Amino acid sequence: MSTNPSAATGIIQSVYLDSAATTQMREEVVMAMTQVLSNTYGNPSSTHSYGRESRALIETARKQVAALMNVSAGEIIFTSGGTEADNIAIQCAVRDRGVMRIITSRIEHHAVLHTVENMAQYDVAVDFVDLMECGTPDLEHLRQLLEANDSKTLVSLMHVNNEVGNMIDVEAVGTLCREHDALFHCDMVQSIGHFAVDLCALKVDFTAASAHKFHGPKGVGFAYVRKGSGLKPLIMGGGQERGLRAGTESVHNIVGLATALQLAYDNLEEERNYIQGLKSYMQSQLEKYIPDATFNGACAHEHKSTYTLLNVCIPCTPEKALMLLFNLDLKGIACSKGSACQSGAQSGSHVLREMQSESDQAKPSLRFSFSRYNTKEEIDYVIQTLVDILA
Repeated sequence: MSTNPSAATGIIQSVYLDSAATTQMREEVVMAMTQVLSNTYGNPSSTHSYGRESRALIETARKQVAALMNVSAGEIIFTSGGTEADNIAIQCAVRDRGVMRIITSRIEHHAVLHTVENMAQYDVAVDFVDLMECGTPDLEHLRQLLEANDSKTLVSLMHVNNEVGNMIDVEAVGTLCREHDALFHCDMVQSIGHFAVDLCALKVDFTAASAHKFHGPKGVGFAYVRKGSGLKPLIMGGGQERGLRAGTESVHNIVGLATALQLAYDNLEEERNYIQGLKSYMQSQLEKYIPDATFNGACAHEHKSTYTLLNVCIPCTPEKALMLLFNLDLKGIACSKGSACQSGAQSGSHVLREMQSESDQAKPSLRFSFSRYNTKEEIDYVIQTLVDILA
């Protein structure tokens, strides 16, 4: 399945294992976007033929995305990415729906955590749901929090954690929210395009997705906003995106998003099985050749985490720990110490801090995330490189 030339010839020059940060674009997506960039340049808000042509592409893409999510086209709002979609849900729910309390967890993406913190200006109370030992939110504690207060509440919990891969039971959380008249926002940036998602069946009010996580372009995503939500625009201006998101739409990016999402679901089962095989293989090789390594969160459990990543705590001296990521990069290996959004931070991973012991926090943890473009030969190269560095 790989299209990596060096892997195909057996000569490993570079290995990209950071697809949780961003993915390689599919060739078909690049071709579809190039076609739009070359031929369809009208402003989609213009009424002449050039504008109508652009508008038709956007609305076709919207219907395509809506069909894949099993919702109506009017519930899909194109955005600049997952961060904007998260902000729309949280900020507008507080401002327009009278939300006075937010329940979330301490391991959410900062697009959620920082937005929630900012809601203090509206005197919004924040409760954090307890985490179980592996880092997954405790649904019994969530129930207790919902029962303890009758203020209008928004629950914001991500489907798949971007650092350790833990998955929540979205259906169970949605049911609890409905039982207690709470709104439910679920960041699905790491799951849409990788798991079958039926937003009509799930009791979710707001969702965020980002195209560059499923082999689409950067700078575009979508928010799912359930019909009748009562939200008003966060970005003011024209009446684009059903009046919820002003600004001239990025037509080529929207077409790229819809193309990538369609291809992701057309090939979902085959690619999932392939990628799951790569993850299982790397896990077994780590256990064999670096037996003191441990797996963070629930990433080592097939049914409790996504099949797309492993987060590994590496046993090594402080001196080697300091240079580990740098030395891997010198060998052409791209992985991550945490989310890409935090790569410049010095405080360490806020996610791992919630679930690791103090001794493990002193060791380096690496996130390896996989895609259809990776191979077992690449994983063999990574394992051998790690063994050599740690020797």
